[in-house]
Formats: sequence, structure tokens, C-alpha cells
Amino acid sequence: MEKRKLGRSDVAITPLMLGTNVMGWNADEATSHAVLDAFVDLGGNAIDTADVYSAWAPGHEGGESERVIGAWLKKSGKRNKVVVATKVGMWPKRLGLKRQNILDACDDSLSRLGIETIDLYQLHRDDEATPAEEYLAALGELQKAGKVRAIGASNFKAGRLGDAMRASNEQGLPRFATLQPEYNLLNREIEADLGPLCVKEEISLIPYYGLANGYLTGKYRTEADKSKSIRGGRMDKYMQGKGPAVLAALDAIGARLGATPGQVALAWLMAKPAMAAPIASATSVAQITELMGALKVKLSATDVAELDKASA
Repeated sequence: MEKRKLGRSDVAITPLMLGTNVMGWNADEATSHAVLDAFVDLGGNAIDTADVYSAWAPGHEGGESERVIGAWLKKSGKRNKVVVATKVGMWPKRLGLKRQNILDACDDSLSRLGIETIDLYQLHRDDEATPAEEYLAALGELQKAGKVRAIGASNFKAGRLGDAMRASNEQGLPRFATLQPEYNLLNREIEADLGPLCVKEEISLIPYYGLANGYLTGKYRTEADKSKSIRGGRMDKYMQGKGPAVLAALDAIGARLGATPGQVALAWLMAKPAMAAPIASATSVAQITELMGALKVKLSATDVAELDKASA
């Protein structure tokens, strides 16, 4: 299967990345392991997690997702088949991007994952109290120690990402290989400034919420549909906006190509500039099987233009 290189790094991933915020939360360990096995069996190789997953859930403290993945890596023996990405900076226990916090958090994540090297270590969100030079130098220490291969950022604004790239370019500090922003057919804000900056700086995009919290799968079309999952409450903003028009375009293109709305929505992202892979999560083997079908969907320029217009 085609792989896409992350920025200027030597790490390459398949064009769909498995999000694991649900693992150890609304997907138990056995289900999570079945999803991970199916993902790899279907040709996927990139898994995205974070130390904070799933600290928001009642009775959880954070680190649950990393532990579930660590148990799977140990049991399955598939470490050499996957690119493991995790993040630091958002967990209340390990908040911010100070040097020592990054170093300690990395050791903690390595321990929970049961691995010696994190393939992609990302700053989960910006910390404006910490200069770029400090967090980039800390990430450089981790690279020199062999604990981290490539580095990335998530939830950074264009100005601050630009500052970090200047520090890298002018001071010989490590470069971000990836940016993880929110990006989907119903949120195209990054196209204004972050997207073009990533193209210019050779930073690969691995966006989250590629399916807009599941709305773009077509699962939520009426008020009654909102009761289908715990994410149903987030659907109002999509239903009341351009969501129905976008779903209609996804339905039409899907009918022509023999694809589901979710597959077409992910294929649209895969066709965008600087894109390495959208991130999508699954709570069942059936879901991950459907999502991986997006890799076989080939959109024409006309299809992409139709979706661009519906979502403009």
C-alpha cells in the first residue's frame, strides 16, 4: 500500500491513521485489540494516541489509551509493523511544554506503551509561556537519546507555528514533520493560513475530526439520530449549518463510486495539499473495515470540486 513520508523525516505512513482516543474508554481492551489487529491486517500502519487519553472520562486518570496499545504491542508482536505517534502537553498531570515536562512525559509514555522509541512525538497544544527554542531543544534531546524519531505539533496557530519553524531553520533545531489540526468538510479554517504554511515548510498534515465527530458518515440526519451515540449532542452545529448540503454531495458521489459518505469524506481529505493522512477512530472491527475502504476511493477533480463547493 502507498505510504506518505512525514515532512522531511524518514517516517512514512499509510494515508489513513487510526485514532485511539476511544481505546480504554468507550472501546474496552478486547475490542480495541481487535480493531488494531484489523487495521494492520487491512494494510494500515499508523496509530495516533496521547498521554491525556482518556482523562476526561469518569474514573479515568489518563494514560488508558497508551496502556491498551502497549498491551496489544506486547501480545501481538506487531511493533515492527506500526508507526506509533503520541502527544504531550494537554494532560493536567503533564501540562505545558517546558523542557523537563517533555522529557519526563516521554519516559512515561514509553513505559505505558512498552516500547523504546516513539516514531512521532507531538506537542498536543501550544504553550505560549514556553519559547519555541526550549521545547524544540528538549525534543532534540529525545531524538539524540533515540527515544523519538520524528516530531510534530498539534493545535498550533499559524503565527506560532511560523515562529517554531524560524527557530528550527535559523538555529539548527529539530523541525516539525507534522501538524495535527482539526480539518474536515465542515471545518476548512486551516486552508486560510496553516495549510499554505505547511506546504511551504514541508510539514505533513495529519488532521483530526476528519469525519466531524461522525457526522460525515451520514449516521446523524435527523433529531432522532442524535440518540445513536454519546457524540450525538455535538451534531446540532452541523445539522443547522451546511451539513445537510455536504451530506447530499457525499451521497451523490458515493452512489457514483460505490462508496459510503464517510469513505468519500476521508478520500476528499487525502486529496488535499500537504496531506499525509486523516485520523479516524473506530469502536468496532466493522467500523475500521469501512474506514479503510476510503483508501480504495479515487475521487476525480470534478468530485473534489463538487465537495469543495458544497462545503465552501
